[in-house]
Amino acid sequence: MGVCTSAQRVQNDNPYFFREINMKQVYDTIVIGAGIAGCCAAFALQQKGQKVLLVDRSGMAATGGSGAAGAFVSPKIGKGGPLQQLTNEAFVYAKDFYKEYFPDYFHQTGVIRIPKDAEDAKKFFVYEQYNDTNYTWLTPTQLQALGIKEEHSSFLFAEAGVCDAPELCNAILQQIPFKQFDVQELMYDGQHWILQACSHALRGNAYQNSNCKDSVAPQNVSVCIPTQESGNEGYIKAKYIVLSTGYENTLFDMRYMGVRGTWGSRGDYYSNLKLDVSMHKSISVSANIEGIIKLGATHVKAKEPCMVCDGRPLKSLEEKAAQMVDTSDFRLKETFCGMRSGSKDYFPLAGRVIDVPYMAEHHPNVFRGAKPALKYLEHMYVLNGLGGRGFVFAPLMAQWLAELIVDGKEMDKRVDPDRLFLKWARKMNN
Repeated sequence: MGVCTSAQRVQNDNPYFFREINMKQVYDTIVIGAGIAGCCAAFALQQKGQKVLLVDRSGMAATGGSGAAGAFVSPKIGKGGPLQQLTNEAFVYAKDFYKEYFPDYFHQTGVIRIPKDAEDAKKFFVYEQYNDTNYTWLTPTQLQALGIKEEHSSFLFAEAGVCDAPELCNAILQQIPFKQFDVQELMYDGQHWILQACSHALRGNAYQNSNCKDSVAPQNVSVCIPTQESGNEGYIKAKYIVLSTGYENTLFDMRYMGVRGTWGSRGDYYSNLKLDVSMHKSISVSANIEGIIKLGATHVKAKEPCMVCDGRPLKSLEEKAAQMVDTSDFRLKETFCGMRSGSKDYFPLAGRVIDVPYMAEHHPNVFRGAKPALKYLEHMYVLNGLGGRGFVFAPLMAQWLAELIVDGKEMDKRVDPDRLFLKWARKMNN
């Protein structure tokens, strides 16, 4: 993934990155994964008074799909329905959250939703009755006055905007204890979850250890953190675990959640173009913010995305952007690529994690249509599968998850992963 120089500065300014984490510390919750979902989960739990540790195998936040996101914060348009309603609830919460806590990284430029073609333009008149957030119509003449090449009337959502994706995640990271930690195994001792891994600490070259994987930059040296089982007293443990590991999960059997990856690329371009508003048509084009216009991100579901794009991940973005605005002076500053995670039904995944092996052993009839009471992994939670609207969903989903963990408030059934288990189990028997 392209490295964001400003995100590097955030990392180097992060007091928690250099601070030695107490390896005998017992935390209330450890959040695994420092994308936008994990960062927001850790922040929400800390706001509720928990002692939280955020860990990630990288030394900074948003090195995957979150860092490559277009990071638009805008409502969903359409013919109504549960997903549109949930998205727009999350939009209202997210914009207020970013304005209150991280205003330097959220730019309320407004977002124009432009029809893809003449047929799509007709649908906008149907969509209008389902717009439950503030909007106005912009005519083609008004769009052209803004520097937008468009012949169809469009919706302007003036309260919407765009986030600085990696910078925002790393700004959240600054406020939460963080450790670079590649979790290989989680063990439960009856009271706490214990993390086992090779941990990486920024210590120069003085602590070489050939027994650990060196999967980070040369200045990061791997240091093994043994658990109590190894006869050593060092450990990191917590009562609760939140898994925000993106499209990858090797820790537990969570196949029923159906998390899948979509590859995305975003380009940041130097430009002097006067463009005061962000827009989305078939791609997203941000407003010009301090001389930078962002294009993307793409959506590639192929397993070999670089084969599909033939080594030019931004080609399609540049071609489509040129049909929307004047791109004649665009000069590429940085390219960001990463895999973002989504669910089967496009709703987020926030809630408890079912103990699949237990269910298979003790309730095998569940795979033949039975509906026994579900058994969960003790104090194990997930916040994942936010899809292409991660920066919209993350703050509200994190708040709901914190209310479940700390207050015992029931999770909204629209996002509870339980919704997917029984259907998955029946399919496994086919």
